[in-house]
Amino acid sequence: MQMIRDNNWVLSVGTFLPMLGVLVLLITPKANEAAIKMVALLTSIATVLVGVFTLVNFDFDQAGSMQFVAQTDWIPVIKSTYFIGVDGISLPLYLLSMVVTLLVVIYSLDHIPSPGNPKAFFVLMLILQTGMAGTFIAQDLILFFVFFELVLLPMYFMIGVWGGEQRQYASLKFFLYTMFGSALMLVAFLAIFFKTGAESFAIPYLVENGAGIAKNVQVWIFAGMFIGFAVKVPMFPFHTWLPDAHTQAPTQGSVILAAILLKLGTYGFVRIAIPTLPDAAIEWAPWIGGLAVIGIIYGALGCLAQTDMKRLIAFSSVAHMGFVMLGISTLTPFGVNAAVFGMVAHGLITGMLFFIAGSVKERYHTLEISKLGGMLTQAPQLGWILGLCSMASLGLPGLAGFWGEFPAILSAYNPADGLNVTVFRTYMVIAALGTVFAAAYLLWLYQRTAFGTPKGHDHHDVHDVNTYEWVAWMPLLIAIVAFGVAPNLLFSIIDPAVQETLRAFGG
Repeated sequence: MQMIRDNNWVLSVGTFLPMLGVLVLLITPKANEAAIKMVALLTSIATVLVGVFTLVNFDFDQAGSMQFVAQTDWIPVIKSTYFIGVDGISLPLYLLSMVVTLLVVIYSLDHIPSPGNPKAFFVLMLILQTGMAGTFIAQDLILFFVFFELVLLPMYFMIGVWGGEQRQYASLKFFLYTMFGSALMLVAFLAIFFKTGAESFAIPYLVENGAGIAKNVQVWIFAGMFIGFAVKVPMFPFHTWLPDAHTQAPTQGSVILAAILLKLGTYGFVRIAIPTLPDAAIEWAPWIGGLAVIGIIYGALGCLAQTDMKRLIAFSSVAHMGFVMLGISTLTPFGVNAAVFGMVAHGLITGMLFFIAGSVKERYHTLEISKLGGMLTQAPQLGWILGLCSMASLGLPGLAGFWGEFPAILSAYNPADGLNVTVFRTYMVIAALGTVFAAAYLLWLYQRTAFGTPKGHDHHDVHDVNTYEWVAWMPLLIAIVAFGVAPNLLFSIIDPAVQETLRAFGG
């Protein structure tokens, strides 16, 4: 793996700047709500500006190489280093975490969930941002694990304190599932460390030396990583925490969970599990693909059965992440390109859908689909935005969702050497059927909520999209259209890094 060692302070500043905001918030009086909001907003803006600086200075001709690399001793006794860098795979996700956090902060200026404690709420959000960004830049397994786990506590409290009626149950389920997966993942990390000679936890070192581990040992180590990452994705059958967490979480928690946290699992497969254990990846790929297509169909059928708008969107994530995992399971540059694009597209689209669900709940005081209707007559702008995002989510050509789904399905036609072509082409057919179900549940949701006449007589206070919502949503809406019309904006950055990552498979 090539390295370009320059500007090595940039990623550290971008990752830890939110923690500076946390320190300022901790000394800001709880009663001074205006100052608390301003500190959170300025911190998020400054973080995005550092991200933009990173993007501008990124060498796109060398997108397959690690850039802005910094490496220094951290815990010498266990041979773990503070080792960070970004390439074409991690850069879009790193920037997405910054932008989504800023947009959530802007939305929260006018939508602090009850019980209203903005100080604690914004502190948790900024800690989350550090954990998410850190996961995408970490090039050392122990550093990766620390950031991967750092996001757990803030999200646990966000659901448990500001969530719905079943919030304690949902937050505990989220915490226990993820901790169980992480425990097995850590064991796998230790196993690969010792099996490669106990020299280093650095991911590039493990990529170079992991292939030398005996195949049967690789398969077992991969199993630990698989469960740790699959729980986070979440893949069927490890998905059951997700609908509860999404349904009970406040709007902001749902947006961050959908837009970024689910990507930590899929990113772990692409960055760590597959390149470090190539023989095991080939053994596991048919099983990963099989679970992916089960998740696509199961998630879609789950959506058709839902009566709650937010829970329906949550089940749609199970289906959409199935397409991402199907692309990854082909072990081809074409499939993994589609998967990484699908991660970004899902973050934009499903994050936007959860924003809309939160605003619907605020206006109609319910998310029960049977009690909604007539949105296009009462709040036409909100209705049209929901329509656009529904079309993007079902994979309509010209919008970002298409370029995550269609190439992922197509990639299963020609999987990597060593994989059973017939099996993967069967997966392709099943996944294609999943797109039909996606159209069914999303159009049915849109028909029931946006068309018809308003139900009930207590909705006279329903208002259309306000300024805070427009400012928070417009960047996501622009990105959904822009990446749909010009997908090469993203593919040109992702592809060189994917080729480099899949060298062991002829990438």
